[in-house]
Amino acid sequence: MKAPKILPWIAHKAGIDEQLALNLWRCAAGEAEEMSGCCNSSDYYRLAVSRFIELADEEGEKCAKHAPLVCPPMIPSESRMLREQNRFWQVNLFATQKACRFWLSNLKYVFYGQKLV
Repeated sequence: MKAPKILPWIAHKAGIDEQLALNLWRCAAGEAEEMSGCCNSSDYYRLAVSRFIELADEEGEKCAKHAPLVCPPMIPSESRMLREQNRFWQVNLFATQKACRFWLSNLKYVFYGQKLV
């Protein structure tokens, strides 16, 4: 049986590489074939996928225990928070300025009969 198309996604989610995921899929498919007796039924596929997810999670936990912490979790600094707040204010002011220009140009058109942009 071919490997499922969700294999890379599950591998990424579990934190393992795709080659290891493919090996785990083969093990899970073999176990599912022994349990169901055939390799064409929906029960076989359900068993294979559920066993593969279990194996991938177990392997991902093993890798997470052995892998050192590469970088500490990011804590936002005060300067970054102030920059973000400033950007939010500028976006609001820019949108207000554009809306005012739009309304003023339409008012001039209504009162003077010509559009001045």
